[in-house]
Amino acid sequence: MTAQARVAWAFVTPVLLVTLTVLVVPTVGALLLSMTDFDIYALASLRNLRVAPLANYLALFQEPLFWRALGNTALFTVLGVPSAIGASLGAALLLDAGTARWRPVWRVLLFAPYVTTLVASALVFRYLLNTRSGLLNYGLSYLGVAPIDWLGNPHYSIPAVVLFVVWKVFGYNMVIFSAALALVPQDLHEAARLDGAGAWARFRHVTLPAIGPTLLLALLQSVANFLQIFTEPYVMTHGGPAQSTITVLYFMFNEGFAWWNLGLASAVALILFVLILILTAAQVRLGRRREWL
Repeated sequence: MTAQARVAWAFVTPVLLVTLTVLVVPTVGALLLSMTDFDIYALASLRNLRVAPLANYLALFQEPLFWRALGNTALFTVLGVPSAIGASLGAALLLDAGTARWRPVWRVLLFAPYVTTLVASALVFRYLLNTRSGLLNYGLSYLGVAPIDWLGNPHYSIPAVVLFVVWKVFGYNMVIFSAALALVPQDLHEAARLDGAGAWARFRHVTLPAIGPTLLLALLQSVANFLQIFTEPYVMTHGGPAQSTITVLYFMFNEGFAWWNLGLASAVALILFVLILILTAAQVRLGRRREWL
């Protein structure tokens, strides 16, 4: 082994060990655990543990609440990902405009929600969306709109939580998009402008292809994050009303730590892992087709 190879392995080995410890080992452990009926009785004595390779998965597919949680998670993702990406990209484009002033100040203000404490922010939003004393309903009352039970009505609960999540996370992607927009060659914009291209045409044919890899990265992260949403509905709605905000991760938490059905919870984790893996592969394939990779 050459000296250069030894140096390379010296730098790579700690990362590989950490990855093995925090990712590979828990994933394999969850896979093995999902093939058992590991519960609170098995915690007391491993003699109560029984191997049942497909029992947990069959039980999940027959559990209506699991399908409800899967549907809620899909709705969170469908509503949240475009909203978060659109808000982030829109803010980045506004800050990138030549007429924008005080850009560093605006970047700090818009990025601030991302670094605030999640639970504290969620509690503040609960008060803002309160039916009787919430600031949002107070403002709507001046428009003649009757108070809306944002967190107590199944029709509004998911959009309300999505609104909070988008407000919380869009600043992160905004900073990434701002960095990507700063690298777009201005000569291309000038050439397109001289050819008579409007603002939308320049964005579609110049800006979007240039920031394509960054857009793909933001999309991958956003889809994975929304599929794993848990804390926001847990704090704001406790999974209600009428189980309208129970997500896959929320269902897994209840099974694993409320009912101590750790084998079933592990099966949920594996299903979610495979789902994220499939969607990530599909997005990567789309990025390669558009030559973003």
